[in-house]
Amino acid sequence: VNRLNYYVGGEIVTIAHLDRMMYLLGYIPKDNRLYLGDKELNIVSFSLLVSVLEYQTAVMRRDFETADKILPMISKEHRSRVAHFLEKQGFKSQALAVTCDPEHKFELAIQLGDLKTCYQIAKEAESEQKWKQLAELAISKCEFGLAQECLHQASDFGGLLLLASSAGNAQMVAKLGDTAQKAGQNNVAFVSHFVLGRLEECLEVLINTGRLPEAAFFARTYLPSQVSRVVELWREHLAKVNKKAANSLAEPQEYENLFPDWKNALKTEAYLKPQRQRAIPADKFPRVPPNHERVPVDEMQQAEEQGSFTFVRGPGDDDDDDAGDDFEQAPDTTEQSVRAPSPLPQKKETAPPDPAPSKTEMDDIEKELELDLENMNIDNVDTSDINLDEEDLLED
Repeated sequence: VNRLNYYVGGEIVTIAHLDRMMYLLGYIPKDNRLYLGDKELNIVSFSLLVSVLEYQTAVMRRDFETADKILPMISKEHRSRVAHFLEKQGFKSQALAVTCDPEHKFELAIQLGDLKTCYQIAKEAESEQKWKQLAELAISKCEFGLAQECLHQASDFGGLLLLASSAGNAQMVAKLGDTAQKAGQNNVAFVSHFVLGRLEECLEVLINTGRLPEAAFFARTYLPSQVSRVVELWREHLAKVNKKAANSLAEPQEYENLFPDWKNALKTEAYLKPQRQRAIPADKFPRVPPNHERVPVDEMQQAEEQGSFTFVRGPGDDDDDDAGDDFEQAPDTTEQSVRAPSPLPQKKETAPPDPAPSKTEMDDIEKELELDLENMNIDNVDTSDINLDEEDLLED
């Protein structure tokens, strides 16, 4: 097979691969070299340290005391071979102490769970892959502080989101959302904001990334007061491609009849806003009804009937962007009330009445009428064209 091997302790170790048939001539321990020759009498030598053979033999005998004495005689360039030999024999801790290859050392440290050694190597190498591997190891050993640092070093926003949400660390999730948004990690930023109930930030992420249709549907679902603004942005963007399609987009400020229960949607948004801004401790989870069991519109209407929530539409159109932004908490209740200035009644503009004519003006008008009657000549009227039928006169 044209390979130069040696056998020690049940392990076959390859020294070199040969390109032709060669014959073993001998070994000179003084030179630590093995000599071979071919049919053309060409002589080739390969390095083979006696110290390596003695070390491997001692390891196979489980005589580590002797092996430790032999190790200093092995040069550093040959220690990686010895380390791989130890790893194959299952002595990974000894292999970690022997190897001089950083990559091999890191892999052995990961397998042994040596966080300190892994951290030192990852810090020196500044490798993103190594930081991720160390983060996984730290999480498996419940070293969450180290895991967080490693994920930050690796810029693994997805891993940070998983770690922060699993730990229930709202502050960390909020910081992650802002950092991810600045770094262009829009998916992580959106999920981070959404987990915290920061719907306005979620909407801005969709708008800033050009996802205007998604932003419009998101606003229709969670932020009805923002629908008009988002649809207007959508129209402007769509008009550049298809003006007819842009004009076909309807928004509630112009076509409220196309949006069923629109007023209730605005009220419900204002009613729920204080609730999503209030962080609920994780231990309260069993007492908090899940979202799929809640009917927010019914809750809002019930709160209105009880007087714990009041919604007064602000001045302007029905879908003012700021409608429902101001709120006050009702005393001794968990519900919220919305306070907004009452709209001013719009006065219809009517034309001012004509001024009544004075007495002098009335006298002048009567004189003009008398003159017109005097000048009128009714004697010279031509009656030739008039046909007076007696039967018609009788019928009348």
